[in-house]
Amino acid sequence: MKPPAQLKTKTNAARLLDSLNITYELRTYEVDPEDLTALSVARKIGLPPEQVFKTLLAHTNDGEHLFAVIPGDAELDLKKLAHAANAKKAELASLKEVEPLTGYIRGGVTVMAARKPFPAYADETIELHDLISISAGQRGLQILLSPADYLRAANATLADLTK
Repeated sequence: MKPPAQLKTKTNAARLLDSLNITYELRTYEVDPEDLTALSVARKIGLPPEQVFKTLLAHTNDGEHLFAVIPGDAELDLKKLAHAANAKKAELASLKEVEPLTGYIRGGVTVMAARKPFPAYADETIELHDLISISAGQRGLQILLSPADYLRAANATLADLTK
């Protein structure tokens, strides 16, 4: 399932999966800087949007940062995220916070091999699929893998996160 290394760039997320002996596929797509939505990515890589998971950076009222991983066709419910994290309130981090905290730019954020290991919460619907897609840590490159392998690599907690 792994492509030859010379065909595609290995990202830190892919190297992490390699170190855990997790099987995955790297899939490239054409980046449109005007449309970085998960719906657009899903269309370009040929998967239904509910199998393409987007990673959002949020923070709680006590200043703790965390990742929310939700289906590409869903909207994050901040109250549910706060509940999952045992916090009073959660809100999305500002765009200018994302790169300094994660090492990734918008459209390329992933939990795996992020600059800081923030707690990660994955929407429970992730387990409904045999295969999911997440960002490989750069725009234009997705990682396809099993939900169980993703949850293990990301050390993510399952929760109901969407509206």
